[in-house]
Amino acid sequence: MQEQSGSPSLPIRVLLVEDSAVIRERLAESIVEPGRIEIAGYADTEDGALRALRDTPCDAVILDLQLKRGNGLGVLKAGRRKGGEPVYIVFTNYDFPHYRAKSMQLGAAYFFDKATEHTRVREVLQDMARSRTAARPPGARTAS
Repeated sequence: MQEQSGSPSLPIRVLLVEDSAVIRERLAESIVEPGRIEIAGYADTEDGALRALRDTPCDAVILDLQLKRGNGLGVLKAGRRKGGEPVYIVFTNYDFPHYRAKSMQLGAAYFFDKATEHTRVREVLQDMARSRTAARPPGARTAS
């Protein structure tokens, strides 16, 4: 075990599940902060998201409801894990009460409208990164 210098904690790893390549790229550009928030992987289908969840450690999942094949509700239903991780952030153009209620029922921690709440995703991830940094005592060691 070695002490990491210059990095107070491990970065928040995000799985980005979005069917639009343009939105995926823009969202990744807006949320990545070197050493604090990084992209763990991408998926544009329900099956791809479930494979990534199984194979890729992540702290948060940004999840669109409309995917190329399948949908975000299916990901929420099948991808639930115990212990609250990963944190699911639904980010969609389908900001309807029934989708919001169903998403929260299936385990989403947040539900944001792409048209009006695009900055909220970054704020949530920054809060997660701050919380992780605060939870790690100064001089703590991490495995490398």
